[in-house]
Amino acid sequence: MALSDGTKPAIQRAGSTQFELKSSADVLSPKDLLSMPRPGQGVANPDGDLIIVPVSQYSFETKKTNKTIYISPLDSTVSPIEFPLINGGEAFWLDSRTLAHVVNENVFAVTLDYNATAFASDSSSFVRLPRAPYFVGSFPAGSGPTNFKFTGSKKVHASPDQKDDLQHILVFSANVYPDYDLNTVKEQDEKWENRGNSALVYDELFVRHWDRYVSDKKSRLFSVELNWKNDDLGGTWTLGTDYFKVLEHTEHYTPVEPFGGTDDFDVSREHIVYTAKDPSVSGATHTRQNVYVVPLKGGLVPRELTTGHQGATHSPVFSPDGRWVSWAEMAQDGYESDRAVLVLYDLKTNKRWYLTQDWDRSVQSIEFANDGDDSNPTIFVTASEHAYVKVFSFTIPDFVTSETVSKPKQPKFPTPRAITHSGSVHGLQALHNGKLVFGRSSYAGPNNVYLASGVSKADGHVDFTRVERITQFGVTELKGKSLDHGEQFWFKGAEKGRDVQGWVFKPHGYGSSGDVANDAEGTSKKHDKKEKKWPAVFLIHGGPQGAWEDGWSTRWNPNVFAQQGYFVIAVNPTGSTGFGQDFTDAITKDWGGKPFVDLLHGWKYALKHYPIFDTRNGGYTTDELYFWDHDFGGLPWSKKAKETGEKFNPSQHVDKWSTPQLIVHGGKDYRLAETEGLAAFNALQQRGVPSRLVLFPDENHWVLKPANSYKWHYEVFRWFDQFVGEDAE
Repeated sequence: MALSDGTKPAIQRAGSTQFELKSSADVLSPKDLLSMPRPGQGVANPDGDLIIVPVSQYSFETKKTNKTIYISPLDSTVSPIEFPLINGGEAFWLDSRTLAHVVNENVFAVTLDYNATAFASDSSSFVRLPRAPYFVGSFPAGSGPTNFKFTGSKKVHASPDQKDDLQHILVFSANVYPDYDLNTVKEQDEKWENRGNSALVYDELFVRHWDRYVSDKKSRLFSVELNWKNDDLGGTWTLGTDYFKVLEHTEHYTPVEPFGGTDDFDVSREHIVYTAKDPSVSGATHTRQNVYVVPLKGGLVPRELTTGHQGATHSPVFSPDGRWVSWAEMAQDGYESDRAVLVLYDLKTNKRWYLTQDWDRSVQSIEFANDGDDSNPTIFVTASEHAYVKVFSFTIPDFVTSETVSKPKQPKFPTPRAITHSGSVHGLQALHNGKLVFGRSSYAGPNNVYLASGVSKADGHVDFTRVERITQFGVTELKGKSLDHGEQFWFKGAEKGRDVQGWVFKPHGYGSSGDVANDAEGTSKKHDKKEKKWPAVFLIHGGPQGAWEDGWSTRWNPNVFAQQGYFVIAVNPTGSTGFGQDFTDAITKDWGGKPFVDLLHGWKYALKHYPIFDTRNGGYTTDELYFWDHDFGGLPWSKKAKETGEKFNPSQHVDKWSTPQLIVHGGKDYRLAETEGLAAFNALQQRGVPSRLVLFPDENHWVLKPANSYKWHYEVFRWFDQFVGEDAE
């Protein structure tokens, strides 16, 4: 039969039985994983005493995703409360006691009454709503505003007679047509849908990107006033009706698609800083993004802060006083995995500084400390280091910030120093009291909010005496599951003198027969006394420039494989990130060389040092053309690229294919077109090699929809069970 409905294997061993996923109270099954709450990035209010965390959770019973905002105190230990978003939408702070909720283009304000001391005796209601949510205003129908950032939050005055003289500006993005008009989006959408044909006509690249065909609608920034007025109800917010086209008369589109969001721009009291693709070159063949600054309401030509000769940029942020701008910048145009250096720009003197040029790590997110020290600002960054995403800090030296201190002939900047040493950190937010809020996940649990306090400054760095966990997402769902924290191992790789890192995850049931499972630090004491053999899974990460890092994932979660009874090995070979830029770069034009040798060495090392698993069964079509051009050494038809492509071309070895293969592909995967998967499947079938194709017409490079993800897990483990499971022949 051509298609399998999942109830019977398309290729079946004699005597095989119906496959079922392992599921019990002490097992993290794929369904458990996909049903767990998915916390987003927490955002603290201006006073730094409350934080909101958006959480989504899929229900297999209703086949719907429920969205909730959790409001949690940062200065007490009471449990958070839920604010259900029945119709979805986004929320952000208007001031320290008012939340804005935007849903279906309508804006509502939710007033909070919070007093940690007064409500301490009643932890179930530490936040109260003194008035019903009220209507603030509406955006034009069909405009789809998103990515909100608000500046100029009002101060809570002691008397209503005190004038609130701050400017309240809301900056947001929306996908609009070339007329840059929110009011015409709905009309033009309807006109496009009813045009009478389905043709898409292109005169330039991109034609399609990631998972959609490119159209005239593009992401643009807008700003609008939000007005606050004292009244008998304690004050009321209203949304203005004049929308300022911040990027008018430019070809700047931000946030940058397909993944850009609020991390592509930032706001101060006066300006917006943003990153956008360089309009003078094709986005399909170049990665170059420039950084610009423009007034909150536009009206002036944006000022470019980059040189125009760099590669990609990301995460532009302002300092608290608005004088400094910092961003992460890659040097090479056309290389998406180049090292990202921290750049500092002084808007007062127009000087640019490259602060981490000598640091062999790639900067991800950036945040200025908000401790009131404007003379020697501290910057926090996140970066991947040896399979962890850590928080680092350093203080900007005097010769940068002072106009009276002369610049050294050879300026030396402090090397960022790690503040955290485990898990994967994201979403940094510095509070006005010197504290730092961030999100962190690990192999053993999803994202949660952490608060670093007890700040100290010494030797050009900042450290904290205390880091405490604020939220407890996933604790209830993971109780009794005994997830593995992962055990690191290092071995000699393909390159002489180079150590390569890998992870081991012990299977569910390991330790039940006398051996010792991983402790809280992820270390193991001894192996299975009974010498039980476990089927093994060797996970290889994609990218190819990526890494297996200590973080939670609903797509590739090593613990889910281990919980199904597999001994999991995951290696970070040549080309992986977080181990030095030369190690990342070394995969270029060598996909089947050193990376492949590293994987073989890692497998042999694991086989030798963990002798408890059973090994008996063991460029024309992509959208981002710069990817092929860089990694294969040129355009697809160039001599060098053809030589590299032929050297590692799997089609040259189809006549030797014999290993059973499961192929999974998304119909909307425009990074790796589905014809690649179909071609491999056709070849395997014609050679008589056991093979199965699982196609998701509505998924892209990633299988993201919860029900589809469950099907993905089911098919993967069904395939494993057939060929490498405990009962496999």
